[in-house]
Amino acid sequence: MRKFGLIAGAAATVLVAAGAITFAVAGDEGSSGTVPAADSADAGFARDMAVHHQQAVEMSYIVRDRTDDEAVRRLAYDIAQTQANQRGMLLGWLDLWELPKVSSDPPMTWMGMGDRASGKDADGALMPGMATNAEMERLGSLSGKAAEVFYLQLMTDHHQGGVHMAQGCVSACEVGVEKRLARGMVEAQESEIALMARMLEERGAEAGES
Repeated sequence: MRKFGLIAGAAATVLVAAGAITFAVAGDEGSSGTVPAADSADAGFARDMAVHHQQAVEMSYIVRDRTDDEAVRRLAYDIAQTQANQRGMLLGWLDLWELPKVSSDPPMTWMGMGDRASGKDADGALMPGMATNAEMERLGSLSGKAAEVFYLQLMTDHHQGGVHMAQGCVSACEVGVEKRLARGMVEAQESEIALMARMLEERGAEAGES
C-alpha cells in the first residue's frame, strides 16, 4: 500500500511549482493580491483539499492494478491525473503564500467543522468522504468486479465530501483563482458522481452499500 502513496506523492510534488506559476499568471478576482492568513478559509481549503485529493489519487492507482475493466481504469486514470494536478496547485499556492502545509487545528476548522472532522477515532478518515485505513486495505485486497464496485462506492463518498468542501471554499475563500478552482471541482465531481451511479447500476450495485 505504501508504494501507491509514494508514487502519487512524487507526482504531486512535481506539480507544486506548476501550481505556484498558475496562481501567478491567472490573476485574482477576489482579494487584489492580498496574501491569505494561515487560519483563513483559503489556506485551510488548500491544506485540507490537498490531503483529500491525495487519498483519491491513491485509491485510483490501487484499482487500476486490480481490474482490467477499461471504463473503470479510464475513470480512475482521469481522477488520479486531475486530482494530482489540482493538489499540486493547492500546495503551490501555500508555497507562494509562505504558509505552512500542515496546521495544529483539526481538519475543516476553516469551515467551522473542526470538532466533527478529527481523525483521532476514524481509522484514518480525516475528513468527510475519506476512506478509513481498513477500507483502503480492503480495496487493495479485492480484484475484478468486487474491486470495481468497492472503488466506485468509496469514490462516490469521497467526491460527495469533496464537493461539500469545495462549496465551502466558494462561499468563504477570498482568492479569486482558488474560488474558480473550487467551482470547477464542484461541477466536475458532481458529474463524476452521476457517472459512477450509472456504472454501479451496470454492476448491480448502489452507492452506500459497502
